[in-house]
Amino acid sequence: MENQTLFDALVLGLLEGLTEFIPVSSTGHILLAGHFLGFESTGKAFEILIQLGAILAILTVYFHRLVKLLVDFPSDGRTRRFVLGVLIAFLPAAFLGVLAHGFIKTVLFETPMLICVMLILGGFVLLWIDRLELKPKFHDVMDYPLSLCLKIGLFQCLALIPGTSRSGSTIVGALLMGTDKRSAAEFSFFLAMPTMAGAFAYDLFKNRDVLSSADIPIIAVGFVAAFVSALLVVRHLLDYVSRHGFALFAWWRLIVGTVGLIALLIWG
Repeated sequence: MENQTLFDALVLGLLEGLTEFIPVSSTGHILLAGHFLGFESTGKAFEILIQLGAILAILTVYFHRLVKLLVDFPSDGRTRRFVLGVLIAFLPAAFLGVLAHGFIKTVLFETPMLICVMLILGGFVLLWIDRLELKPKFHDVMDYPLSLCLKIGLFQCLALIPGTSRSGSTIVGALLMGTDKRSAAEFSFFLAMPTMAGAFAYDLFKNRDVLSSADIPIIAVGFVAAFVSALLVVRHLLDYVSRHGFALFAWWRLIVGTVGLIALLIWG
């Protein structure tokens, strides 16, 4: 990797963990921070590979729930439908992500102005959705119909544009389709597992020839920082969202996007 320090990796790892599961766009934050820090990684691999820390954090928190799903899967139809629903929701973004991988990494990831604009637009969307008087029909992720899972998966495709937010697009899509806030955020957690694991594995494969042993310390620091900070977020997010909604995250997006735009216009 080029032009990086362990301190930069620590900062970006913390940002990844703190923002991955809240609707503010972890990728957008990392790319913007990396731009202003002068952090450059080979093939933008660091930004994807440190997601493994966040993946392990959510697997740690949901370990007992995942074990129960595994045990119940052979005999319980409700469990099988839920697992199938998560896989169905995962497929659209996975397909488009592979198809447009080069364009996303070489064009969208290299356009900080676009990231700022998407952060701002997403902030307005969250404010709008948070103030809608929605009447939820679904309160338990285990009862989501397969058709609903597919629609949420289609919304997740929007997150291929950095700054949009994977969790934000899936949560907004779920809310518009009739879910409550807590289950929308929880389904986003479950959907993150195959989505992030798939992105990690695919990016590792694509960059297998350009990464070297010299990259390991940088990635390791980012990984550990992402794991610790994501652990804190996952443990407390559902309760916070249930009580307070998404307004805080909306304003955060608006502030970061606006400050980023101003900084880009002044310093480039």
